[in-house]
Amino acid sequence: MTDEERNLLPVYLRKEEYAEDDKPRRYFGTLSFNRKRKCFTVRGESHMVEMAKRLFPSSAGARRGEARFTAHRRVVQDLCWFMSRYPLEIKKADRKRFDELLLGAQEYYVSRERLRCRPERAVPPQGSFIGSLRPFQEEGLAWLLSSERCLLADEMGLGKTVEALAMLAAQRTLPALIIAPPHLILNWLSEIKRFLRIDGREPQVHIIKGLKPYPLPKADIYLSHYLILRGWKEELPEMEFPAVIFDEVQELRRAGTEKYSAASLISESAGKVVGLSGTPIYNVGGEIWNVINILDFHFLGDWESFTREWCYGYGNRIVVHPDTLGEFLRSEGMMLRRVKADVLSQLPPKRRLVQEIDVNDKLFQALMQGVYEKLSVYRTSELTASERALLEDQISQQERQATGIAKADFVSAFVKNLIENGEKVLLFAHHHAVMDLYKQELAEQKPVFITGRETPAQKEQAVLSFMSGATDLCCISLRAASGLNLQRASAVVFGELDWSPAVHSQAEDRAHRIGQQDSLLCYYLVSPRGSDQDMQEALGLKVSQFVELMGDAIPSMEEQERAAGAARRHVMRLLEKNAG
Repeated sequence: MTDEERNLLPVYLRKEEYAEDDKPRRYFGTLSFNRKRKCFTVRGESHMVEMAKRLFPSSAGARRGEARFTAHRRVVQDLCWFMSRYPLEIKKADRKRFDELLLGAQEYYVSRERLRCRPERAVPPQGSFIGSLRPFQEEGLAWLLSSERCLLADEMGLGKTVEALAMLAAQRTLPALIIAPPHLILNWLSEIKRFLRIDGREPQVHIIKGLKPYPLPKADIYLSHYLILRGWKEELPEMEFPAVIFDEVQELRRAGTEKYSAASLISESAGKVVGLSGTPIYNVGGEIWNVINILDFHFLGDWESFTREWCYGYGNRIVVHPDTLGEFLRSEGMMLRRVKADVLSQLPPKRRLVQEIDVNDKLFQALMQGVYEKLSVYRTSELTASERALLEDQISQQERQATGIAKADFVSAFVKNLIENGEKVLLFAHHHAVMDLYKQELAEQKPVFITGRETPAQKEQAVLSFMSGATDLCCISLRAASGLNLQRASAVVFGELDWSPAVHSQAEDRAHRIGQQDSLLCYYLVSPRGSDQDMQEALGLKVSQFVELMGDAIPSMEEQERAAGAARRHVMRLLEKNAG
């Protein structure tokens, strides 16, 4: 620690106060470390112990004559302050552990003071990070670099993924483990390849698969999803990752599961731990305590003391003053939260994001059997020009439907997450069969539908329900969006794609109306299988964070012909892929 940093420390945190050769005139008791409970135990004179419990209710132990302090660097600060008034003799066997935690407490205090003194920005190193950050993202990066265990809780769409990758590039904390929901694994993979470089090359990424552990190959970054953590409960903690990122960390808001237990062990063994979530749930005490406890063990104290001091009594899960708890998490450097309104001046009117999601391969292959049969007919049969054109259209439509159906579960999971983050969503698709799956998978979100199958009265009621706030999800057919005014929407999701850019632009404009003072999120959810890849090319979409689309008017005859040509070229590629 430098002299400048030492000068920031209060007197009670300076190590010389606790040096073994600087003994006070009198000890009021002893300080020992309980390795099983991960806490310091204070024993000694009754009035001293009683004072500790009165000043720090969370230190109250089950026994008379002792007080317990969680071995957290923030709590160690309080313990040191207390010891400046009531010196305690530190047992020789525990001296090393105390010194380590005191150093951590000092570094923690200095980092907090620096953040309070001035807002900082950081720029990721060129060559390791490809791309640039907006000013508020540079501030987020500086904050991440200054925090060893923290929660980045920016509102959805502000770039938490990019900031986390910039952090890895800046700190080179590799190998890193990234844990995310299943539907986001492929997006992490594409973003890693897009933004990161390791000594001039793409990072080596390994996606951990299955519940049964196996020897992991050497990699720079390991990707896993929450559903398989329980199978790797013993193996992953042993790797002691320099950095672990829990994406959508609210997945761990419920304790008592194997998934939670595995995540806790992984976090405990890691050097740096970052949680990402657009939904910082701190109105229900049990949930935010569980999340924070994964990131930084006992940052909020133990469960008993947390519910007693923050909630409506022991065991109660409801926080009395959630705004005060949120401010405490921010002031202590545990949580950074920016919402869209805070940074609106730095955002474009529309933010178009292409996001890769997974697909059910087995289901896709089953649905493609009919396509392969039609390809065989197309290849071997004598057909007239009109028959060939009709068959091309059938092949294209059937493969598009197979793609939409096979990724419907993952699209639904993505939309659920958006709504949980407070977004009002327009979900676009093309096929009725895909819409029917959305209706089934998203039933809890109480969606309304505008698909061309409704009567005028039903269509009007769907619009009214969405605009009045009766539901936050409206599912619309790509070709049925004309004339709708749904500017309450804050996010547009394309679960299926159309060959025409103008169709997508028109769909976006159902939400992005003249005079809207907001930044609209437009997600294009694409899968690595089926028609999506060729449709991206036809639309001018690149798998990246921000894309530009051409075509802001109702599709002209020329535009429709171009779209038909793109579909025809896609059928030709299918023929080439399946030749023989």
